[in-house]
Amino acid sequence: MKERRRPPTIHDVAREAGVSRGTVSRVLNGGHNVSPTALEAVNAAIRRTGYVVNRHARSLITGRSDSVGFLLTEPQERFFEDPNFSVLLRGCTQALAAHDIPLLLMIAGNEAERRRITRYITGGHVDGVLLVSSHSGNPMAERLAKAQIPVVACGEPLGLGGQIAYVGADERGGARAMVRHLAAGGRRRIATITGPLDTPGGVQRLAGYREELAAAGLPADEALIAESDYSRAGGEAAMTALLRRAPDLDAVFVASDLMAQGALVALEHAGRSVPHDVAVGGFDDSPAALATRPPLTTIRQPFDRISTEMVRLLLARIAGDDPSAVILPTELVRRESS
Repeated sequence: MKERRRPPTIHDVAREAGVSRGTVSRVLNGGHNVSPTALEAVNAAIRRTGYVVNRHARSLITGRSDSVGFLLTEPQERFFEDPNFSVLLRGCTQALAAHDIPLLLMIAGNEAERRRITRYITGGHVDGVLLVSSHSGNPMAERLAKAQIPVVACGEPLGLGGQIAYVGADERGGARAMVRHLAAGGRRRIATITGPLDTPGGVQRLAGYREELAAAGLPADEALIAESDYSRAGGEAAMTALLRRAPDLDAVFVASDLMAQGALVALEHAGRSVPHDVAVGGFDDSPAALATRPPLTTIRQPFDRISTEMVRLLLARIAGDDPSAVILPTELVRRESS
């Protein structure tokens, strides 16, 4: 019978690299106090030997799990409907892979799930949390902050200023750019479908809409504002309500591409031509923007950079840095809907 090959150990790596076991251990734990020459030799030896870190053994020594949680505070069906979540998940997974850290997907859409996941996180099963889609009044962000769990949120957590690190896009500036674009096309009755007004995106995009209307000298009309929930069905219902209240509207800024898909369905059912009768603009530049007919003018969020920065800030928080914030620029993408 063929003898089973023994997996390589840290001693094999040290021997291959020509360094001490302690040097290899320091490389595996972040490379602190290791010369560039020794670092290169150890990494080359790891590749040649095929050495794989024993995470369980290392966690017993370091007190860390060497894993990170991706926590979505929405019902499970939203994860599958909204393409932004999967884009962020993929970007964070790739950014963490460069550090050989696995990412655990966790969904807490109700109180029972929130309690269960809070116990799991505070039990030391992850070293930190990437928090996505946090509503004001949702207790997860506050619970994790009180438990001193390193957290980085996607978007500024409402009501927790300074307590939690976050990465966001310039949502107010992006909304202003879209309204400016619609007004430059001669539109004067510009409506908006907002996201939930207990989320940073909902609040900031509505603020940008109001500010740009004022800058363009256009009247603010509450009949032109409808709140929705970032879903396709919600966008359709909100557009139907807007057409009923303000049938003379000639443009609509929709605060997500997914809601804009629903808005386009409502406009088609109402016999309105896009963009001839009503110009439509979205927000995100998600895959949903290219799936509409006509293709959607939208505001591009830099999701790849958001993911990378969230991971960078979280690793810094795990290492003991204070909370900080990063705001990234957005970009107007012109297509046939406006």
